[in-house]
Amino acid sequence: MITNIVVVGSGVMGRGIAYVGATGGFDITLVDVNPSALDSAQKEIDIIFEKGVRYGKITSEEADAAKNRLLYSSNLKEAACNADLIIEAVPERAEIKKAVFETIEEHAQEHCYFATNTSTMSPTEIGSYGKRPEKTIAMHFFNPVQKMPLVEIVRGLETSDDTAAVIKQVAEKMGKETVVINEFPGFVTSRISCLVGNEAFYMLQEGLGTPEEIDKAIKLGLNYPMGPFELGDLVGLDARLNNLKYLHEKLGEKYRPAPLLEQYVKAGRLGRKSGKGVYDYTKIEELVGK
Repeated sequence: MITNIVVVGSGVMGRGIAYVGATGGFDITLVDVNPSALDSAQKEIDIIFEKGVRYGKITSEEADAAKNRLLYSSNLKEAACNADLIIEAVPERAEIKKAVFETIEEHAQEHCYFATNTSTMSPTEIGSYGKRPEKTIAMHFFNPVQKMPLVEIVRGLETSDDTAAVIKQVAEKMGKETVVINEFPGFVTSRISCLVGNEAFYMLQEGLGTPEEIDKAIKLGLNYPMGPFELGDLVGLDARLNNLKYLHEKLGEKYRPAPLLEQYVKAGRLGRKSGKGVYDYTKIEELVGK
C-alpha cells in the first residue's frame, strides 16, 4: 500500500507531481536542496490550488485537505526514511540522478519503490544507480502535470510485474491515464515530440514560414493542441535540446539537433521560463499588464 510519496526536485515537473499526488490522497513530501526553490514551488502550488477551486476542478475543502498532506523539506535523507515511493524529478543529467539514487538507496526502507520522471533516459541505467532495479521504473509525467492526462510508465530490463502494477495504480489514483511500455530510448511520446519540434526548427531556419504560421499549420492541419514552437517554449528549449542530443547519440542522425535550436539555447532563449524563446513572453506580459 502506497501512502507516503517523496518527490525529489521542486522544479516545474516536481511541483506538478506533488500537486497531483496530494489531490490524489497521498501524503507528499517535496524535497529540494535549494530552500528558495522550495518557497517558489509552494507559492506556485498554492496558486494551482486557488485556480482549481475557482474553476470548479476541486472544492475548497478538498484543496485544504490536499494542502495539509503536503510537506516541504530540504533533507532528502530524512524524507526518504518514511517513503513508500520516491519519484525523482531532477534535471536530465546522469550525474545528478545518480547522486539522488545513491542517497535514497542508502536511506529508503526495503519496501520502497523508486521512480524517475525522465522523458528519455534509460530506467535500466538509472535502476543500476541503486540496488533494487526490480523496484525501479520510469513515470513520465507531462507538462503541465495538473492538466495533462497521461503518465507514460516505462519498465526497465529488470522491473518486476509487481512494480509496474503498483505504479500504474498510483498514477491512476492521481487521476491519470496510463500506458505501460518497455524501455527504448525516447519511449513513445518523446521520440515523436522531439522529431516534430526539431523539424519545425529546421523549417524555421530554412525560411519556410514564421513560427506563427508553422504552429498554426500543425495545430489546424494535424489537429495538435499546441504548435511545436509553443510546446518547445513551454517545456524549455534547453530541455528539448538535451533530449535531442541524447536521442541523437542513441538512435542516430534523424535526431541531430537543428543548428538554430542550439543557437537559441546558447543565446539564453529557453522559452517561457526565461521570458523569451521562439516567442517573446515579456511583450505578452506587458500587454496583459496594460
